[in-house]
Amino acid sequence: MNEFIFVETNSLASEKIDTPKYSYWRSVMRKFFSNKVAIFMLILMLAVLLMSFIQPLFSGYKFMDVKDINDFTKRYNPPSAKFWFGTDANGMSLFDAVWAGAKTSISISVIATLITTVIGVVVGAIWGTSKAIDRFMLEIYNIISNVPTLLIVIVLSYTFGSGFWNLIFAMCVTSWLSVAYFIRVQVMIIRDREYNLASKTLGTPTLRMIFRNILPYLISIIVTDVSRALPSFISYETFLSFLGVGLSSDVPSLGRLIAKYTNNMSNYPYLFWIPVTVLALVSVSLYIVGQTLADAADPRTHI
Repeated sequence: MNEFIFVETNSLASEKIDTPKYSYWRSVMRKFFSNKVAIFMLILMLAVLLMSFIQPLFSGYKFMDVKDINDFTKRYNPPSAKFWFGTDANGMSLFDAVWAGAKTSISISVIATLITTVIGVVVGAIWGTSKAIDRFMLEIYNIISNVPTLLIVIVLSYTFGSGFWNLIFAMCVTSWLSVAYFIRVQVMIIRDREYNLASKTLGTPTLRMIFRNILPYLISIIVTDVSRALPSFISYETFLSFLGVGLSSDVPSLGRLIAKYTNNMSNYPYLFWIPVTVLALVSVSLYIVGQTLADAADPRTHI
């Protein structure tokens, strides 16, 4: 009895790849959503963002509004079913004030981070591939980096006056330089790898090599830097608002609320600690989600 069966040759089957299909972004999402802490922080972050940008549209809260100041029954009410976060000396709802302030603080942080990241990544990528630009930019960096960033922001805030966009300009005017230097170092690490040298030898334009061969490998590093920048700019805004500079007096922010209610810590502690808690939730959730996404975006963590 013949135990062997002849199988016909199938040219199409020989071309089939048995390795499962790999999708970079699908792998990133799988890695990210496998972290339960990151999922919780993502939900918390989305809830805070939705409340910050939707609730003020319906509340009509104004920071300097002093309505109901003569209605003593609405003054200094502790948190309750009617006033979730309580009321202040003017009878204004702290719930409305906190979300209006969070909207301003988050907006400043996001816009400033986007500006500094885009400028810093582009300049840093070019900086790291050009020796002529490197010598010039290093001198500028060495001068500016010796001056504390917060001091520059404070001086510019006083110089240009209070205002939303003036504060963003003061934050971004030199902050992008540290991002550019950070990217420059990363670019210099991988610019002389074999595939980049081969690409350069074949006559690939510098800009194409930067945006196709180098920056895609720095995604996780860029996301890590963004996750640090977002809480950092919120801290700058909070500190400047606490000092009374940066924003106009009629613009609410978490920093201004904390500064306004600092004197109430002993008598009405909820007025101080609730804005501080919301600020901490925003900063921590942004940082943890950003760091987890940066780890997930690193191809070395993919199996």
